[in-house]
Amino acid sequence: MNSLLKFLCLFVLLAHLWSPAVTSAGVSDPDAKVLERLEQLSAGIETIASDFTQEKYLAVFQDVMLSTGRFYFKKPSLLRWELTRPVASGFVLKGSAGYRWHQRTGRSETFDIDREPVMKIVAEQLLACAGADFDWLRQKYQIVVEAEGPVRLRLDPLFDTAGFLEYLQIQFAPDGRHVQQVEVHETDGDFTRLRFENAIINQPLAAELF
Repeated sequence: MNSLLKFLCLFVLLAHLWSPAVTSAGVSDPDAKVLERLEQLSAGIETIASDFTQEKYLAVFQDVMLSTGRFYFKKPSLLRWELTRPVASGFVLKGSAGYRWHQRTGRSETFDIDREPVMKIVAEQLLACAGADFDWLRQKYQIVVEAEGPVRLRLDPLFDTAGFLEYLQIQFAPDGRHVQQVEVHETDGDFTRLRFENAIINQPLAAELF
């Protein structure tokens, strides 16, 4: 699975977990209560802005690949995900229209998600998030609550990941309102850790961001 698709699969998950309206299907009763509490705490979230640090760990090397960026999300379908270091790049989604850029290549371009299947999947899941339609998450992952203070979830895929994804680990902020850390563990031993910091909830976002 190429790096873009890996990232987009991760983002689709994040888009749901920033507003974690997951229910009890496929989880034990104690775990279901934790998930229901997360849903209640996240109710009413309309916008999110957050810094993030991405750490990529490779099983065959000791070095860690670091990058930093900024994430913006506004219901129902506005998203900006940008890397600021080491190379500026990113994309914006606004309904069916998209815009992406990359400093290294010097290219920037608009695109239509209806003509790009991967980006279309992202947009569809964002709309599902805005409409509180989370059936896909319950159907595709086995959800286990590993810890309750703060809440940490493990999600094991119930679908074919093309040999890429082994499991996901999601940790929420102490107040339970938003995701603080995500780990994507791959079947070859590599894993990526995303740390979200300085999250700002339900504050106005400048129109030019999108």
